[in-house]
Amino acid sequence: MSKLEAKNVVKIYEGSEDPAVRGVNFTVSDGEFIAILGPSGCGKSSTLRMIAGLEAITSGEILFDDSVVNTLTPAQRNIALAFESYALYAPMTVFENIAFPLRAAKVARGEVKRRVREIADMFDLAPLLHKKPGELSGGQQQRVSLARALIRKPNIFLLDEPLSHMDQRNRADIRTRIKSMHARDHITTIYVTHDQEEAVALADRVLVMSMGEIQQYGTVDELWNRPANTFVAGFIGEPAINFIPCAVRDADSVALSGVCWRSGVKLADFAVGDELIAGFRPNKVQVLTEPADDALPAQVSISEFVATEKQLTINIAGEDYRVLAPLDFPVKLDDTIYLRVPPENLQLFRKDDGTAVV
Repeated sequence: MSKLEAKNVVKIYEGSEDPAVRGVNFTVSDGEFIAILGPSGCGKSSTLRMIAGLEAITSGEILFDDSVVNTLTPAQRNIALAFESYALYAPMTVFENIAFPLRAAKVARGEVKRRVREIADMFDLAPLLHKKPGELSGGQQQRVSLARALIRKPNIFLLDEPLSHMDQRNRADIRTRIKSMHARDHITTIYVTHDQEEAVALADRVLVMSMGEIQQYGTVDELWNRPANTFVAGFIGEPAINFIPCAVRDADSVALSGVCWRSGVKLADFAVGDELIAGFRPNKVQVLTEPADDALPAQVSISEFVATEKQLTINIAGEDYRVLAPLDFPVKLDDTIYLRVPPENLQLFRKDDGTAVV
């Protein structure tokens, strides 16, 4: 296993003036599992490919265990790769596909057989070792791809959207296997995804990227409860956080649509009337049937059953928002309900740049 550091890493592709990756800095501890999360085009795959040695670094440094690896080939870095594309060798059996990296490294035949059987058991592939990739389901092929990558016992394991086109059941199954593998072997792992559910389920920490830059790097609790800006707050969580305009009322509260909500952060640095953005998560709001001084009125436009709750689409001042209510909450379409957000659940952001008020 290895510690990884990225120092001021920049990637500018030929023919482009705008960097795909803009001076990113982060550290992955030895044995840690992190996810790089962000929308398409944010620079997450470019970052991974530079770590792997598949893309040249325009500037900056990547270090494994304090040694710069910028000029090393992927093989010299002792990394393992798994991508969305399985890239299996169609004429070979599952056994031969998994064994290929060991045979290329001239590992003894007996050791090859032992290690293939061992990792095949881990990924429930033992009954399939004699089959060829064309005879397997998509989930089985991805398990073969992961087994082939891991059999080398790499210092760092890199996964780039490996589950993005699989059905939900297979995704959940393979996520569990990846998590179990990491718990057993503690291989330093970097997992690139656009799917926040995967990032949250798998990673010790999540690095959120947008427009080639790191927006925040932290635990799921930090991203959820203390997002650095509106991008992070809006990207993490399903249903998504609600954003609504507000203004500073005093050092302890904000006003929105004529209602006062107390703030969990001090606003002494702001003037009365300064405009902010209030954020509240759908499951962190109290939904009432009767008005109250600190409850914001809203009209119900849609009511849906979601697992053990009702998801309500509501309208406030012409804008739609979503909140969750208990299944037995008495509501019908066009009803007026009232929202109260406890101070500790109210997140505030600056209007000009979207950064969090802390």
